[in-house]
Amino acid sequence: MSNPDGLSARWTRFMHRVHARISARARPATGFTSMPEPRTIGSFAKGRQLAAGNYQFAGHLVTTPGTPIWDVEVNDPVFWQDVHGCAWLDDLAAVGDVPARHAAQDWVWLWIDRFGAGTGPGWTPDLTGRRLIRWINHALLLLRGQEGDRSQAFYRSLGQQTIFLARRWPKTQAGLPRFEALTGVIYAGLALDGMESHVAPACRGLERECAEQVNEEGGIPTRNPEELLEVFTLLTWAAAALSEAGYTPGPAHIGAIERIAPTLRTLRHSDGGLARFHGGGRGLEGRLDHALAESKIRSRQQDGLAMGFARLSSGRTSIIVDASVPPKGAASVNAHASTLAFELTSGRRPVIVNCGSGASFGAEWRRAGRATPSHSALSLDGFSSARLGQGGRGGWREERLVDAPTDVPIQMSHAPDGLRFQGGHNGFDRTHGLTHARTLELAFEGRGMVGEDLLVALEEDAKRRFDDALDAHSLQGVPYQIRFHLHPETDSTIDMGGAAVSIALKSGEIWVFRHDAVANLTLEPSVYLEKTRLKPRATKQIVLSGVAMEYATRIRWSLAKAQESAVAIRDLNRDELDLTT
Repeated sequence: MSNPDGLSARWTRFMHRVHARISARARPATGFTSMPEPRTIGSFAKGRQLAAGNYQFAGHLVTTPGTPIWDVEVNDPVFWQDVHGCAWLDDLAAVGDVPARHAAQDWVWLWIDRFGAGTGPGWTPDLTGRRLIRWINHALLLLRGQEGDRSQAFYRSLGQQTIFLARRWPKTQAGLPRFEALTGVIYAGLALDGMESHVAPACRGLERECAEQVNEEGGIPTRNPEELLEVFTLLTWAAAALSEAGYTPGPAHIGAIERIAPTLRTLRHSDGGLARFHGGGRGLEGRLDHALAESKIRSRQQDGLAMGFARLSSGRTSIIVDASVPPKGAASVNAHASTLAFELTSGRRPVIVNCGSGASFGAEWRRAGRATPSHSALSLDGFSSARLGQGGRGGWREERLVDAPTDVPIQMSHAPDGLRFQGGHNGFDRTHGLTHARTLELAFEGRGMVGEDLLVALEEDAKRRFDDALDAHSLQGVPYQIRFHLHPETDSTIDMGGAAVSIALKSGEIWVFRHDAVANLTLEPSVYLEKTRLKPRATKQIVLSGVAMEYATRIRWSLAKAQESAVAIRDLNRDELDLTT
């Protein structure tokens, strides 16, 4: 990602505005030649809230019944990016009643009146692509009962936006923004009269982007599972639209879909949600299952690495570990210092989690969410396993990961009674001379796991750095903390005189955390960060804290069910689907 205040970025934004105004003078598109089947999935609950005048975007909730969405007073560019992308049409369409339809129609034609001439923040290629897909997907809803002049204004605006997008997509950021722009061109080119000439160039661009951005393992440079899902969804939509119109998607396009699908299955927990790493969330409800079903690819990578993540799964239990070096360079702008952090889910209930991305709650929460203490991992002497670079002229959105682990060896094997993951990283070597190694073993049938964290100075130079760190602490030891963040729907209490923590799940399962008494165990406050919420959710974290005095410090712990789960356990209550708190 380039510096948003740099000369090149300012010039790109200026040219976006120029081409938006030029495109808005065109008089194209008199109707549809064909329409792809709508594939977007909205939220009925959010649609009802929108129709009632409760606008929730980018961590803001504004309640103004009867006020058009474009008249809401919010001074946050991220809020308006979400609104101009028009993904809210999915939610209104999920409701589909008269108030929801009238809201959708009124807001779309108000956009045409206010911004259709090429003005406003919505004229960027990625937002325009996102908006075109929604307008076309929900055209039947939008055009129902409309007069001829309003219909023509709708078609004309679609054509103008398509012309803009066809000209400007090469100038948008590589990765997800460009995939959004290219998919928008393909959708519009196939659907609109007179726009067919834009399809072939967009398909060639999509082929190049697939070859450059999706690696042989089915991963992307950012290593963000939710972003990978968004890319995969766009690719499946584009492939389906092309096939329905009689086109054949290119080999790189199909190859990317075939590589990503098994990776997404590997990154999916037993509850169906994605692992939350490197700025990604669980994914929109139903989006992952729908996209995988669309792809018709049933395979999943074997337990092992997928996009740098290791997976252990058995019975009802899944464990996903960040087991590779963090994203580098521009791809690290949203990356987290989460090396060797893990999440554990039992059945439909997350147990051990990472705090998640706090980007929707502002700069400070975003920085906090990226730090190692916000993950179920080990931090040392107040240091994260990777540091954030200075924002410079780019501000907080440009902080990249620096001084990150460069060597993350891992090994997957069978333990005597289950599966074993062994990994290490050198993120603390330069600062303290210590390498962190973590071993996780998941028992067969998923009844429990045992873990071991090791801090070790391996080479003579590393031992000297560790001695210096000891001297800096007056030979009192280098402090460490091993954190296990708990999902907010768990109920945890200190048990056995402080030697254990009992964790009760709403499914009725009880898990017990124990340790070998090398470290001090505490149960402390934590937060769970979700972009669909208005504020962070309070939760708890188990913390093992101690000091490293020797060249090798070993801490052992375990997490196991207090009793075996019923084979046919019924677990249907999902309170976390309430998005309004």
